[in-house]
Amino acid sequence: MAIERTLSILKPDALQWRAVGKILARLEEAGLKPVAMKMLQLSQKQAEGFYAVHRERPFFKSLVAYMSSGPVIVQVLEGENAVAKNREVMGATDPAKAAEGTIRKLFARSIEANSVHGSDSPENARTEIAYFFAQTELVAYDWTAKR
Repeated sequence: MAIERTLSILKPDALQWRAVGKILARLEEAGLKPVAMKMLQLSQKQAEGFYAVHRERPFFKSLVAYMSSGPVIVQVLEGENAVAKNREVMGATDPAKAAEGTIRKLFARSIEANSVHGSDSPENARTEIAYFFAQTELVAYDWTAKR
């Protein structure tokens, strides 16, 4: 299996509802190691740039407004098949359709306020990671040691 990196965003609702620690724990328990992390308040321009691929979609303006409405945590996760694993742990975009035990089933409030974002392909992961992080901000460490 391939070791990959993927971008993960904890959205404003995850912070508002104090779910950050619970979400991070679920990601780590799934074998996804954080190798970069920071809290940001996205400007409208930053949110528009990040979600530019959706510019022509009807939900674009509300998505940009939502993503710039409060702080977010952006992080890079690393692990075996990290993109697919993160998407599995997140669950379906619509929390009503998400599988039991997934992040969105447990913490999301709506399709838009769905607590987390994750890259949908290794190619997009590279682009999304570069949007928020310089290569020098990505760290390597051993997390196999047991307590």
